[in-house]
Amino acid sequence: QLQLVESGGGLVQPGGSLRLSCAASGFGFYDYAMGWFRQAPGKEREGIACISRVDGSTYYVDSVRGRFTISRDNVKNMVYLQMNNLKSEDTAVYYCAAASTKCNWYPGGYDYWGQGTQVTVSS
Repeated sequence: QLQLVESGGGLVQPGGSLRLSCAASGFGFYDYAMGWFRQAPGKEREGIACISRVDGSTYYVDSVRGRFTISRDNVKNMVYLQMNNLKSEDTAVYYCAAASTKCNWYPGGYDYWGQGTQVTVSS
């Protein structure tokens, strides 16, 4: 079982950067694919980035590819999301999640979730 805690959200101007962190505690972090999701007001939760458990392959949705970078540290049990060139449409609550299977874009495909961290992009 894993417990996930996100941090690093906040208010940033368009074009700015933020780095989100997700600290995992519990057993077997390295056995999980780790994803980042976000949910804007009135919208469904969407998967935006994922890093595999086996070889560290990374996957992104088109809306963030080239601007966001996901990484993991299996020694520190951490997952990161570096977000650059932020846009107003990136405003959302961001969640990290752990999947015991493989990277996918479906919230139902993840076993554990953090509580979320708010990211607001506004001038």
